[in-house]
Amino acid sequence: MALEQFSDVVQRCQALPDDAYTTEDHDVFTISGRTCIEEGNSAQVLSIILDEKNQDIVRCMGWNLLPPLIQVLLKKEDEKLSQCLAIFNHLLKTCRPKELLIGLLEQLEQDDPDTIAESLHLLMNPLQKVLLCLGSRKASSLGMTLSSVLDQVAKLPLPLTKEQEEDDVFSLCRCCTDLIDFVRPFVHEAKQNLLNGVAQHESTNKMSGEQAREKEDELRTELLKFCMKTLSHPLLELQLKDPDTLPVSPLRNFATEILNTLCAIRESIPSLVHQPLLKKKQVPGFLEEEVRYPKESLASLAHLVFVHHLAAGTFPSVFSPVFCLRCNMEHISLLLSRTEEARIQKGLELYEKSLVRLEEGSLPADLLEIRTFLTVPQNLVKVMTICSRHDLRTRGLKVLQLSIDKFDTEAKYNFFQYMLKTSNHSGVEGYIIKNIKNQIDVALRPGNSNTWFEGTHLLPLLRKVLSLPDGPETDLLQYLDRIMESLNLLRYLVIRDKVTENQTGIWTELYKIEDSFLKPLRVGVNMSRAHYERELHDTMETKRGRAKEESLLSVSVGSEKLPNMTPESQIQALHSALHTFDMIESVLVRIEELTEAKEKC
Repeated sequence: MALEQFSDVVQRCQALPDDAYTTEDHDVFTISGRTCIEEGNSAQVLSIILDEKNQDIVRCMGWNLLPPLIQVLLKKEDEKLSQCLAIFNHLLKTCRPKELLIGLLEQLEQDDPDTIAESLHLLMNPLQKVLLCLGSRKASSLGMTLSSVLDQVAKLPLPLTKEQEEDDVFSLCRCCTDLIDFVRPFVHEAKQNLLNGVAQHESTNKMSGEQAREKEDELRTELLKFCMKTLSHPLLELQLKDPDTLPVSPLRNFATEILNTLCAIRESIPSLVHQPLLKKKQVPGFLEEEVRYPKESLASLAHLVFVHHLAAGTFPSVFSPVFCLRCNMEHISLLLSRTEEARIQKGLELYEKSLVRLEEGSLPADLLEIRTFLTVPQNLVKVMTICSRHDLRTRGLKVLQLSIDKFDTEAKYNFFQYMLKTSNHSGVEGYIIKNIKNQIDVALRPGNSNTWFEGTHLLPLLRKVLSLPDGPETDLLQYLDRIMESLNLLRYLVIRDKVTENQTGIWTELYKIEDSFLKPLRVGVNMSRAHYERELHDTMETKRGRAKEESLLSVSVGSEKLPNMTPESQIQALHSALHTFDMIESVLVRIEELTEAKEKC
């Protein structure tokens, strides 16, 4: 039935010009032709399609047969595969390019990852042929095609291990390789356009020269959009393997080709990386600068250059490490501000690679007047304290210390003040205080005197360190790291600095420290100990009263309600807290002994 309808509509249309085909003709041709292919009558359809008398009909309506053909080609095992492939190839040669493009793009849309990869592999080459037939009108169609292809690529899982990339278990490597092959002739054309210029057109016809330049810019713009989109995905999400780990990496090759494409269309890699420091400029084409150069894509590009050393040869050696760090701080700040672990990891890697090229103590204090040199440490604190991955938290701490080491003494001083003011985390504050102690130790060594970590400059920093956030009511357990490092610093100063020399000013400041820090801390320890001892007593009484029951207790400490736990666990927690108060008190007593002994000398 379907075959008869298909033959009839083709025969009826043979005598008609293509502009006389009715809507009904199109519908009957489409429905009956698709049904024939689905029912296995591909040989008869092929005969009709190849008939010379039917070529006008095929040119006009043949593209409607693509869906069932592509389904057969994707299955591969169909016995009618060879006939369907012959029909498909003939349609590609005969049908109008614009209609073919629409039909092929419709068939590109898939949801299953396995089907996505097979569909891309099948259709990329036909899409390339169709686009090349469009001549100078191809730019917008190329952009639409590349956008559709990348949307499909984004649905594929990413390989996480070396083995997954080697075996290409998710077919992403093959798709990326196909994509580079697909875009290559268009990159070559854009490059030739740029090399040839439009001088010959302008010499003969000013309008044609302007039109040629417009077409050239459109093609170049679409390729730029493609590169920027691939830098954002998949390249920003991927963790590329180093050559030592994976000598042949399709994904690293893909990244390299994207950077080569940027160079081919005359986008300077150094200028793209340094974009945050460059003044906004008018760029040719219809895109605004921030749309043309998305910030995430530029951050991904900087990571490829400085961490993986791709296109590193394009960077002039005149760029100093400090200048490169300044440029990268924008990218680092963006990556570390995100919650996705892949972006955080790349932000840490880029920051570390940017810092290791610097000499220790080489970064001046005026850099802290630049916004990103303050936002990046804030983002690092979030990574170190709330990131779910232990390795990223540990690396964040390592990079924080590396950044501290690169500052000169004045910058360190200002940085410590800023971090104590803004970090709002006891562990981070304790770490900063430990760094302050180390800097004071360096300053007090013979021949190392500096004005920032001794004498009058040091005192404001000490006052900030040797204080309790909430006076005697401070939660000692919450602020334990900060309090213990502050006490250790004070004990060090009392031991290290002689009363007669008073290099740090601690001995003239000690009476103020006693009033603002030591006395409130003693009161706080006594209050906290009394509270926890009472809670311990009550818990033990409750346990004795319910000795034969398996019960859960709920205990409040201060205003906080501790989670339900067994009496044994609750008693252990309370004992641990009391031990902490004893530890604080022991250091307090030791400081008192040291100060008394020193003052008597």
